[in-house]
Amino acid sequence: MKISHESMEKAILPEISKRFKQYRIDYPMTRDDLAEKSLVSVGTIARFESGKDIGLLNFVKLLKALDITENLDYIIPDPEARPSHFINTTTERKRARIKSKSDKDWKWGDEL
Repeated sequence: MKISHESMEKAILPEISKRFKQYRIDYPMTRDDLAEKSLVSVGTIARFESGKDIGLLNFVKLLKALDITENLDYIIPDPEARPSHFINTTTERKRARIKSKSDKDWKWGDEL
């Protein structure tokens, strides 16, 4: 299954788990070896590989143990690495804000 914007949230975790398990097997590394290297319990690894949630910190530990943490850059890219970052000379945004309606959208009661 290809993970895309249209994928249902509940279908994404089992797909990631399935891919992770296959990657671990192809690495090759047993669950015991992975648990020892990542400091994550074998039970947590088994739970994750069966499609259950294990928490972000444990997930990152498992990725690090399999030497695939660089793939996290694909999930949330560094905003300073975008070409538009080098062109943009405005100050860094501190928060997202919804733009207010402009005065152009405002009408008198008799203009409706």
